[in-house]
Amino acid sequence: MPSNHTDNADFSLILASSVHDMKNSLGMLLHSLEELCQKLPEDSENNLGVSTIRYETERVNNDLIQLLGVYRLHKKMLSAHLDEHYLDDIVAEQQAQYGNVFEARNIKLSQDISSTASWYFDRELVSGILNNAINNASRYTKSEILVAAREVEICAHPYIEISVHDNGLGYPESILKLEPSDIQNNLNFKTGSTSLGLYFASQVAALHHQNEKQGYIALENGGKLGGGVFNLYLP
Repeated sequence: MPSNHTDNADFSLILASSVHDMKNSLGMLLHSLEELCQKLPEDSENNLGVSTIRYETERVNNDLIQLLGVYRLHKKMLSAHLDEHYLDDIVAEQQAQYGNVFEARNIKLSQDISSTASWYFDRELVSGILNNAINNASRYTKSEILVAAREVEICAHPYIEISVHDNGLGYPESILKLEPSDIQNNLNFKTGSTSLGLYFASQVAALHHQNEKQGYIALENGGKLGGGVFNLYLP
């Protein structure tokens, strides 16, 4: 009787490989959509439709990136490579990425960050967290998203606080009450709330540590725009 090699296969590795292939395909699709957006006249009635397709494709692509990140975390293959970066540059990249999409949806994306504000962190990982936070805020905001950053002192230790504000209805109370350790257990496929982005963000934040202090995330309502606020704290 022939042996079934798939029984011994590492399913997580197969899944990660498939996700990687899908991510690459979506990356090519996003590039094509960007070229199409640039060719369309500004007053074209197709702009909103193309922008919506691009936004949803970007959202799926972000989810796939996070899935790969979670796989690498569980395999202990993901670490933070710290270097000094200017925060306004990171946000400017996000503004450029979402510029056409948000303009078509009448969403204003702005920043409140000093041009001299810098911190030590993993640029790729933090950019991924911000990308997801901005993407999530765009689903619930009424018309505006603000990214702000400032240095704060927590338990006599300096942290950088990077926050994403929107002017939507805010986070539901059930989400605000979640402890970091509860985020991965907050799965609700009926409502579509898998908290993948929050789980990934909390794990990536924790990879940033200094003098026995580590990064973390926190959610609140109110902030500068009166809606939901996603906060990332890095030591």
